Amino acid sequence: MLVLGIETSCDETGVALYESERGLLAHALYSQVDLHATYGGVVPELASRDHVRKLLPLLESVMAEAGVTRGQIDAVAYTAGPGLIGALLVGAALGRSLAWAWNVPALGVHHM
Repeated sequence: MLVLGIETSCDETGVALYESERGLLAHALYSQVDLHATYGGVVPELASRDHVRKLLPLLESVMAEAGVTRGQIDAVAYTAGPGLIGALLVGAALGRSLAWAWNVPALGVHHM
């Protein structure tokens, strides 16, 4: 089973492809540390907006690195909580939308 994982619970945007027999095929992580440094901590609205900007490019990069096409993905997992609500909604919206479009299960995951 090949699962696309999406993580957007706070200030890092993560995408990974995991295959049940071969393990982790590819992953990418984008940190927003520099974006939030000016404010002395994570600004939830900025975190959410940056996830919107970074998710699709990371997804395309990970799929290309793994040599995977959307037709090969069996499920999409996304962080359902805990985390910043706006950031979680970005990942859930993309995860559920891709799962619906690809006709595969969407799995909300508690990441702790």
